[in-house]
Amino acid sequence: MRSTPQCLVAALAEAIRSIVSAASPSHAAVTPCHDARFGDYQSNVAMALGKKLGKPPREVAQQIISGLKVDDVCSKVDIAGAGFINFHLRTEFVARQLVEMAADSRNGIAPAAQPRRIILDFSSPNTAKSMHVGHIRSTFLGDALARIARAVGHAVITDNHLGDWGTNFGMLIYGYKHRLDRAALARSPIAEFERLYREINAASQSDKSILDAARKELALLHAGDAENLKIWKEITDFSLLEFNKTYQHLGVTFDHTLGESFYNPMLQGVVDELKKLGVAELSEGATCVFFRDDPALKDAAPMIIQKSDGAFLYATTDLATVRYRVNEWKSDEILYVTDARQQLHFKQLFAAATKWMGKEKPELKHIVFGSILGPDKKPIKSRSGDPIKLTELLDEAEARARKIIGEKNPELTKEEQSHAARVIGIGALKYADLCQNRDLDYVFDWNKLLALQGNTAPYLIYAYVRVRSIFRKADSNNISSNRFQLQAPEELSLAKHLIQFSDAVHPILEDYRPHLLTSYLYELAVRFSRFFEACPVLKAEEPIRAERLALCDITARTLKTGLNLLGIETLEKM
Repeated sequence: MRSTPQCLVAALAEAIRSIVSAASPSHAAVTPCHDARFGDYQSNVAMALGKKLGKPPREVAQQIISGLKVDDVCSKVDIAGAGFINFHLRTEFVARQLVEMAADSRNGIAPAAQPRRIILDFSSPNTAKSMHVGHIRSTFLGDALARIARAVGHAVITDNHLGDWGTNFGMLIYGYKHRLDRAALARSPIAEFERLYREINAASQSDKSILDAARKELALLHAGDAENLKIWKEITDFSLLEFNKTYQHLGVTFDHTLGESFYNPMLQGVVDELKKLGVAELSEGATCVFFRDDPALKDAAPMIIQKSDGAFLYATTDLATVRYRVNEWKSDEILYVTDARQQLHFKQLFAAATKWMGKEKPELKHIVFGSILGPDKKPIKSRSGDPIKLTELLDEAEARARKIIGEKNPELTKEEQSHAARVIGIGALKYADLCQNRDLDYVFDWNKLLALQGNTAPYLIYAYVRVRSIFRKADSNNISSNRFQLQAPEELSLAKHLIQFSDAVHPILEDYRPHLLTSYLYELAVRFSRFFEACPVLKAEEPIRAERLALCDITARTLKTGLNLLGIETLEKM
């Protein structure tokens, strides 16, 4: 069996399937062992096949092992428990893989077997409003998935689908014309827009004439009134300026920022086409898509795409967006990264797109996530009860990180401390979010996310700094990456984990879970720490010294690459 560090899991799985044709790809899956006592890789294929074939799993496992040809990779393959097949890698094989990884500019990450064109729709704030803590999970998760998908060779297009055409613009434009504070607008545009909306919205509750006037302003905007379009554009431009400052601070970029307004000219055509094809029908004056034949949606209300007064809805815009992404970007897959509250909307959207486009429809997936909770286990809020503004959260993260850095390393210059505070503070926020299983809620805890011990960004960044400091202390950077003996158990343990890097990256895109990578990186830092404590590097005799320096170098590269895939920077000093 031939293999490289880039495809070891796939190669072992293929070896199993070559023996048992009845094994499906999912049945033959191979994963790294969680407990090194049982081996390096493991498969439960025998249990799945035993049930299917009516045979004892251990008997099936023995038949598979007898036919496997993996002697060049494994020192032994044995059976554990009810029928788990455990693979134990040869030290010589690990050493060869490490040599290849050292020479690989991709750091061992395998290219995808079937590259796809993936559209990632994430973050999506509403204009005229501040980004807040509720945007954290979508922004961090979407950015990480885009980075990871690109790293394995997929063509990725990121799109920030702004909410810039909603009903709130009627009140905003009315407020802009009648109650705008120009000085406040100059100081803080978003704050002034938020004040205008709150003020006009409150006034409209008791004064129907203001509500009617706001509705008229919205109608004029949608009809293309020049003055209202100018005001709308000014509001949008100010909002984008503020958003982009935040994204730049976070190191997040987008290929496109196409808001709801971009699709407005396409909406009537979408409705007309859906009616013509029989996908949509009139019901009580409104145009709707029904899902009578869909067991999961038949009891839900229909998806309205045009109201009886001619107004369109979010669903109409989202359908137009799907078609645009298919026609213009030739998408194979579109991922929507939003919270779980929108699950029904996306189920209906995907079902409607299937009825409309048939085989031309790309894969549509809703990547849901839980909430960020405060100490009271309720969605985190500010003291006033409003969502915490994202800029305030970022500022606090940096301030807290700067205090820790000043106490630990007062010898750093102010510029170095500021830079380190940004990297650690922002990195800590990102890592604290991405290390969670995305389905679950988590409690936000400053002390935990900024801790220098445990599964945190500061710990991993420190681990990287610790590795790099070895080279600053070395009088010679002689690195031997052409041969590894891996005589010490700590060396072998570290090496085995390093060559699993690609195996840690690829499964993330099977179910869009970056926490798999955070677990890998944390374990890498732990194994390096054990290696460093047990195996002298700079004081070792040659050629062991050069080989251990090479191990350190590959570890540093892997930590840096892995953190970068999560959108987290590293430091050379800390």
